Amino acid sequence: MSVSKKPAIIFIFFTLLIDVIGFGIIIPVMPGLISELTGGGMSEASMYGGWMLFAFSLMQFLFSPFLGNLSDQYGRRPILLFSLLGFGLDYILLAFAPTIAWLFVGRIIAGITGASLTTASAYIADISTPETRGQNFGMIGAAFGLGFIIGPVLGGILGEFGPRIPFFAAAGLTLLNWLYGYFVLPESLSQENRRKFEWKRANPMGSLKSLKNYPGILGLVVSLFFLHMASHSVQSTWSYFTMGELNWTSAQVGYSLGFVGLLVASVQAGLVRVANNKLGVVPSIYLGLLFYAIGLSIFTFADAGWIMYVGLIPYCLSGIGGPSMQGLISGKVPPNAQGELQGALTSTISMAAIIGPPLMTNLYSNFSSPSATVHFPGAAFVMGLVFALTSLLIAWLNLKNR
Repeated sequence: MSVSKKPAIIFIFFTLLIDVIGFGIIIPVMPGLISELTGGGMSEASMYGGWMLFAFSLMQFLFSPFLGNLSDQYGRRPILLFSLLGFGLDYILLAFAPTIAWLFVGRIIAGITGASLTTASAYIADISTPETRGQNFGMIGAAFGLGFIIGPVLGGILGEFGPRIPFFAAAGLTLLNWLYGYFVLPESLSQENRRKFEWKRANPMGSLKSLKNYPGILGLVVSLFFLHMASHSVQSTWSYFTMGELNWTSAQVGYSLGFVGLLVASVQAGLVRVANNKLGVVPSIYLGLLFYAIGLSIFTFADAGWIMYVGLIPYCLSGIGGPSMQGLISGKVPPNAQGELQGALTSTISMAAIIGPPLMTNLYSNFSSPSATVHFPGAAFVMGLVFALTSLLIAWLNLKNR
């Protein structure tokens, strides 16, 4: 079997780019569509939105290892094409959804079929040499950065024509990508490198159990968990808070998320490396977590759009903390256990994605509702601040004697 590597890498890049654009397109308009289907305001819509993210994340947590193991037996190509087709059909379902229940069905389907990142990463590993592996995996980060700049801005603009229009656009992009892959994408996993599917290896909790083998990193992994919990105070509530409290349109939400994408891309492109080289890894972790706390503090009491943009600067600069912490954790584990470690970190982040959204959106809903005893829409940001400071404290306790 011969794989033409350059076209394959280009296809994988565009697969991930279109995936992220498709995901980003619907973010600015999802609150409006939920409100349309429920007849409620932003506080009620946020509650539904949080549980949808919970359903999506839970299905992805359960099924990503399953589909990843299937790809080890049957090859990457069929699983990748299955994921793309599933996403495309899901967007069509969401575009025509007549009730809120159908939105939940769509998010569950997307979570089940959403193994494109896992399978694409395995595909890159299959066709990369030791010399090109880092460069090729770097394309994943580039695709995410570019996609999260284009997607929300495009979604916000299209959303001005109706909350369902961006779903049709996302469906069209994804299905065109599936069609291209069906005719162009070769298989990357040779027959001799395949293995039988094993249920025990498809267990999503198995990777978390492996952390007990490395007690020296357990505290840092817990710190990383709280850091990702803090992130959901913004990621899960941004659209609802800005539309409900600041009267932003879907286009304004899209522009703000495009600004986030630019800042995050700038941080990931070079600032992490500069901070690590100039300050050291541990100070970079502390500084990143401190920036998180500053950004969340600004969001908490923001009553104007420009204040939210000011808060985005320290919030996005906090991006030097997470990668620095993950790099430090990785350095404490032997080379032959890196795959196991990355699986455990992915499971840890997935657990935060399951717990965080419903917690944060329900906080916003309960404290922004017209019937709330105490009206405090920034409550979710306060909870995020508590989680960020908890992460900082745990990191300090584990690193102070380093």
